[in-house]
Amino acid sequence: MTNFPIDLGSYKRIKLDASVSTLTAEQKTALQANIQLCRDAIVFFTATGAARGVGGHTGGPYDTVPEVMIMDALFRGSDKYVPTFFDEAGHRVATQYLMSVLNGDMPAEKLTEYRAAHSHLPGHPELGFTPGVKFSSGRLGHMWPYINGVAIANPSKTLFCLGSDGSQQEGDDAEAARLAVAQGLNVKLIIDDNDVTIAGHPSKYLKGCSTAKTLAGHGLTVLEGDGEDLDSLYANICKAINTDGPVAIINYRKMCPGIVGLEGSTHGHDVVSVKVALEYLETRGHTAAVEFLKAVVAPKMTDTFLGSSDKWDANRNVFGDAVVAVMNGMSEADRKTKVRVIDSDLEGSCGLHKIHAAFPDSFISSGIMERGNFSAAAGFGMEAGKQGIFGTFSAFLEMLMSEITMARLNNSNVLSHFSHSGIDDMADNTCHFGLNNMFADNGLSDGYATGLYFPADPNQMKAVVEKIFFDPGLRFVFSTRSKTPLILDDKGNEFFGGSYKFVPGKDEVIREGTAGYVVAFGETLYRALDAVERLKAEGIDVGLINKPTLNVIDEDMLTKVGKSPMVLVVESFNKKTGLGSRYGSWLLERGLTPKFAHLGTHKEGCGGLWEQFPHQGIDPIGITAKVKELMKK
Repeated sequence: MTNFPIDLGSYKRIKLDASVSTLTAEQKTALQANIQLCRDAIVFFTATGAARGVGGHTGGPYDTVPEVMIMDALFRGSDKYVPTFFDEAGHRVATQYLMSVLNGDMPAEKLTEYRAAHSHLPGHPELGFTPGVKFSSGRLGHMWPYINGVAIANPSKTLFCLGSDGSQQEGDDAEAARLAVAQGLNVKLIIDDNDVTIAGHPSKYLKGCSTAKTLAGHGLTVLEGDGEDLDSLYANICKAINTDGPVAIINYRKMCPGIVGLEGSTHGHDVVSVKVALEYLETRGHTAAVEFLKAVVAPKMTDTFLGSSDKWDANRNVFGDAVVAVMNGMSEADRKTKVRVIDSDLEGSCGLHKIHAAFPDSFISSGIMERGNFSAAAGFGMEAGKQGIFGTFSAFLEMLMSEITMARLNNSNVLSHFSHSGIDDMADNTCHFGLNNMFADNGLSDGYATGLYFPADPNQMKAVVEKIFFDPGLRFVFSTRSKTPLILDDKGNEFFGGSYKFVPGKDEVIREGTAGYVVAFGETLYRALDAVERLKAEGIDVGLINKPTLNVIDEDMLTKVGKSPMVLVVESFNKKTGLGSRYGSWLLERGLTPKFAHLGTHKEGCGGLWEQFPHQGIDPIGITAKVKELMKK
């Protein structure tokens, strides 16, 4: 630990016995020292993520340090526990990395590579990927049901599940609570109730909801206390351990207690800013950490992409602008009665905040309840002429299959925006990849209309939203976390600018070619365009097709592409379930047999941002190499 600028070697490895529910003066002093040490370390190394540009949540792991320090001392004092810091708020991964270091599983200096590409320190814990990490948390609110199974497999042990008021909003936890109570499982939930999620304060957007009352209603024993009162916290944890069956300890505190500029703020949910971290560390006397943090340099992508403009924008925000533009053309009465936007705590990430600001009467701020919120949007859109609008991350689409089916069976009108599709700029890594978006088209061939759209750039996003906004049926619009450049035609003009009109179901020729075609969409298109331009410069006349409507066959274009010598489908979706897994079948069904290959996401991520694309072999270099390989066959 000598190369880490905060002395983690001073961590005090004390033992606690839950049969004694009061702390001695020595134990309390040691715990207080450990809490401060670990909180300082978390502020420092998560701030390196901020300095590097990869983000990384500070507030959650910072908040729960007192609980974790007590758990660690209990684990050291007895073998009656499953000694794992299970956590249903997966973004609190800094806890797992810090404890891995303190337990000797990796060197302390590794923490300074937090969330960096190829560091094996992604934004959520991944079993087998990071030394010392003992579980994969997946997305928010998924762990408690899983831990119930671990408890069933270890009936003589006590298990802890670190929770939060945000993760407890997920419906999985209600089901987990009922099973835990019915089976008398020895699971102890330690819940950080700081009244903060990404977009706001649950006490304001979910008025009347109480985590403590909800869990008590399910039959759990519930203990409440001040999470910053160490004596009370320890007494409650001991009481929970000594109480049979599932117990929930609700620890109330402000988000980021003691951090000037973050305490009680929603900004504390994400990564601490470098400025605030430096001020905090200077106040705490960590001069070496301050100097280290000041020296961190964010890596920059220096690649230039042929065929694209130097103008970049985030389609996820453009979606909101495009919806506002359409709604501006409606009367106030129609906006209020015919359009309703239902958010799932991600309005700032999905561009829905633009609609919220422009038309608050048409906007509902809701919690981390994707299934219920989508269904509410679908219910609003059940009547002809009414549009429910829903938005969340693409990774969560997998959670909505039944709700999508029910919306289709009820002839609902829903315009859904799933941002963070694919893998680009995804430091949260594999569990947050938006890979299985084609699952949204899960109806029968004669079912109610479903459209899957993935615009290639900001201009096309505006055109898509304008065209499909009033269409009946289910419409899914996908965008990435990352910005994308404007696509240019072969004369250097904006391909989707000027008089361009989007036609649903029609594929588009971005570049003609005689040697075959690359088929792509979304953020993969500009990378494929770069590869095509470079191949043409080498004398390989390959063309490029954009397929913005993912689930509809353009018969004319399929025939054109299928009669060419070669077809390569490139996408960032899951190679097993994406467009390419269908495209080859479409060709064969029509007797079209070009040389065919398919590139997509096929392995666990590497962390970082743009580095995810070359890691999967779907960057321009990978595309170029695959085209040349096909040409040789």
